[in-house]
Amino acid sequence: MRIAVLAITAGCAAQKETPWFDDNRPFKERIDALIAEMTLEEKASQLLNDSPAIERLGIQGYNWWSEALHGVARSGKATVFPQAIGMASTFDTNLLFRIGNAISDEARAINNDLVARDGTYIQYMGLSFWSPNVNIFRDPRWGRGQETYGEDPFLSGSLGAAFIKGMQGNDPRYLKTAACAKHFSVHSGPEALRHEFNAVVSNKDLYETYLPAFKKCVDAGVEAIMGAYNRVNNYPACGSKTLLIDILRGKWGFQGHIVSDCGAIKNFYQTHKVTRSPEESAAMALKAGVDINCGKIYRYLVKAEADGLITEDDLEERLEKVLMTRFRLGLFDSAENNPYRRIPVSIINCDEHRELAYQAAAKSIVLLQNRNNVLPLKKDLPFVYIGGPFTADIRSLYGNYNGLSDDMVTLLEGIVSKTSPSTRMQYRPGSLVADPNKNPMDWFSGQAKNADATIVGLGLTILLEGEEGEAIASTDKGDNLSMQLPENQMEYLRKVSRKAKQGGKPLIAVIFSGCPLNLTEICALADAVIYAWYPGEEGGQALADIIFGDVSPSGKLPITFPRSKEDLPPYKDYSMQGRTYKYMTKDPLYPFGFGLSYASFELGAATLSQSELEDGQTVEVSVEVANKSDMKADDVLQLYVSLLDVDEIEVPQFELKTFKRISLDGGAAEEVTFTLRPEMFYYINQDGDKVPYTGSAAIFVGNASPGNRSLELGASVQGCELNIK
Repeated sequence: MRIAVLAITAGCAAQKETPWFDDNRPFKERIDALIAEMTLEEKASQLLNDSPAIERLGIQGYNWWSEALHGVARSGKATVFPQAIGMASTFDTNLLFRIGNAISDEARAINNDLVARDGTYIQYMGLSFWSPNVNIFRDPRWGRGQETYGEDPFLSGSLGAAFIKGMQGNDPRYLKTAACAKHFSVHSGPEALRHEFNAVVSNKDLYETYLPAFKKCVDAGVEAIMGAYNRVNNYPACGSKTLLIDILRGKWGFQGHIVSDCGAIKNFYQTHKVTRSPEESAAMALKAGVDINCGKIYRYLVKAEADGLITEDDLEERLEKVLMTRFRLGLFDSAENNPYRRIPVSIINCDEHRELAYQAAAKSIVLLQNRNNVLPLKKDLPFVYIGGPFTADIRSLYGNYNGLSDDMVTLLEGIVSKTSPSTRMQYRPGSLVADPNKNPMDWFSGQAKNADATIVGLGLTILLEGEEGEAIASTDKGDNLSMQLPENQMEYLRKVSRKAKQGGKPLIAVIFSGCPLNLTEICALADAVIYAWYPGEEGGQALADIIFGDVSPSGKLPITFPRSKEDLPPYKDYSMQGRTYKYMTKDPLYPFGFGLSYASFELGAATLSQSELEDGQTVEVSVEVANKSDMKADDVLQLYVSLLDVDEIEVPQFELKTFKRISLDGGAAEEVTFTLRPEMFYYINQDGDKVPYTGSAAIFVGNASPGNRSLELGASVQGCELNIK
């Protein structure tokens, strides 16, 4: 309480003796005045994520650590949106902006209420949020891949940039919240080795795959960047001058602050063995550009300065970045001057935000298989049998870094809300999550023989996949090295499938997971397969609306689903050779960008406004899209480029360059146009340089990535050739 009183008192006396509280002065002038009054110890203390109060200067304590991956997380009540990988399946940048805007509104409302009550800024209830995660989901075995926007840099960067703009607001003076893109930059498992692992990557892969999404976030004005735990080409990511100074601040001109992952600087001497002491580790991180230490190693900065490892000027350079964010958040200004201080708690999980969560869930769900068009189901079926360990479990709705809602709609609840009053329903889980049933008797699985339709909810949860210290049921510290469902769930599905086949009625498998699973046997056993990811608080309602035909599925895979782990390169290999839709040569089970619809979308021929593209010009490519069904539905058109005349280096087989989500009434048609620019045809050489391309290029427009597998699955893809001058 005393801290808050001091801050208010200091604010009232700002113009006389504390210029850093003078709202009328420029931020830089106020920051300089404040730093000039601080001791070395006080300066160092403000570079810790849990920054203590400086009472004599009227400065409140501030904890930088808050989370908002798919809703305000680990905090108070909040709207729970689909996990990030599900949001990526929407291919909808406008939706991501709206979600970011809703999350930041709720974050401000929570913080406003907290500050009004006791004037504190505690962990998880601050205004600096360590989201989004734009790491590349290069390997489907990575348990934290669920936090990302998938395997494609363009998609990840586009969605991340939109989310950031929503999170940070558009006020010319203040940030609504401070977003943070993480984990810079070459970071995607193995989770068990992240504190000691050395990710070796070529310049080509670095600039073609691992950096572009972060560059889009920087261009969008992201306020913070978080470094990664692992080493990158022998240097700790949080101590790499190449990454943080040469690229991030130098080439890209990043002006915000850099924060370490939590405990990452301690790893310098404990696991990476690149320094000999906490003092050397603190100095290495500081001189490499890390402004905030999530952890405690920056407590040794004062000793590092005394030992000559850093200078006070080095420390002040970092402090200026940190304070600038706090000033931009309005933490030193009067509440009446900041429009975000007036956001009320009534906005938290309000009807508008719940509707947004529903829209996000409905657009994120991917229909992978619909054999004999068994979906959608009729609502007045006489008997529906419902099973599986996740059909009625709220753990199926949220992934890691989640918030909590007071109204979570499970798949079971959604199904019950849709069926007719005279539809008989029977529900039993039938299977434990990851262990064989203790009692081998199972009276109810046989109901699938008599049911008119059987719906089972299977999958993983954050107990089985996710971050190393959170996935407490995982034997691989959060990764899913087998890419399999737990065997007991598979045995349950086999049993239910046998019964359903005896009755000649459909079996619908709904899979909840944050990573691609080996679906080969699942697709053989089930008639329809729906990939729900972790769909958020309205996930059950959205799933039911899709299952019973009120909504046509429109989600698209943001990551390739291989047939099995045997089709993947070694997990520890960070080369992109053989990875993702760009370089994978083996046919996937389901390709990047794929997802079925109840509507039948047909694409006309792709036509170019001219056959050549010269530097400084643009060319338009157009296709007519027709909805041949009676049902209104969304689809996502994706444009890919393939360079045909590059011999000196391997380039992607094809590469996503832009996309558009469209909505068409039944029987309607629309001409969709994309603009092609010369920079879309640059490629990355072995040195990591962008090289302008000349020659012939294939242009593909479709509702999945190009390739034989997409066509086998019924995707519509059109192509044409363009000559690049």
